[in-house]
Amino acid sequence: MKREWPSWTPPSQMLRRRPDLPRFMPGGPENPLGARAMYLSRTLYRIHGSNEPQTIGQPVSSGCIRMTNEDVMDLYDRVKVGTRVDVLR
Repeated sequence: MKREWPSWTPPSQMLRRRPDLPRFMPGGPENPLGARAMYLSRTLYRIHGSNEPQTIGQPVSSGCIRMTNEDVMDLYDRVKVGTRVDVLR
């Protein structure tokens, strides 16, 4: 599934680490998921933008792949739902 300016509900793992987080945030420029999100089927994970580009590549999320909003908007426009995603460590 793909969403523009998605809302965000932090997963339980993240709430255990950061109990100060809101339980829900509507979509928009202040939302941690950024401008676009692509949800990886049958998982909690997604590829999404970030309004904090300095955190990209840092262990701040619960397994999500964070990108700059500009890059995730480009990817969002080019991929179709169902596209295979291989994550390499």
